[in-house]
Amino acid sequence: MLTSAYGSATILRLLEKGKDINCGSMFENAIAQELTAHGYKNYYFNSKKHGEVDFLVEHNNELLPIEVKSGKDYQKHSALSYFMSTRQFNNAIVLSNFNVSKKDKIIYLPIYMIMFIEKNEVIEKRKPLNLSALSL
Repeated sequence: MLTSAYGSATILRLLEKGKDINCGSMFENAIAQELTAHGYKNYYFNSKKHGEVDFLVEHNNELLPIEVKSGKDYQKHSALSYFMSTRQFNNAIVLSNFNVSKKDKIIYLPIYMIMFIEKNEVIEKRKPLNLSALSL
């Protein structure tokens, strides 16, 4: 399903485990599905001048930018860097094929670790219903 929009030559290279394929769109699709499965609404940032940030989600009552990188240049993310410099964020996440690390406010995680991001919503405490008027 993830490759249905690709041409037949690209699909064939994927099946043959070609090393020259940019898997970015497949990774982004998988991340979108995983975030949705965890209850997140997915938004993105796009600027003609600065580029795009793949995902913006509300996490622990804060906006969390998430960037997905499929290549070796996973630490190059001009749109995310611009986005982080113009707004106040506690953290951002870059998902890639590389190991865990952190640089300033950006946390670098392997792509598979998206499964550990849990949505923790703060829900107002509700008063208990008074059912004393009901006769059973």
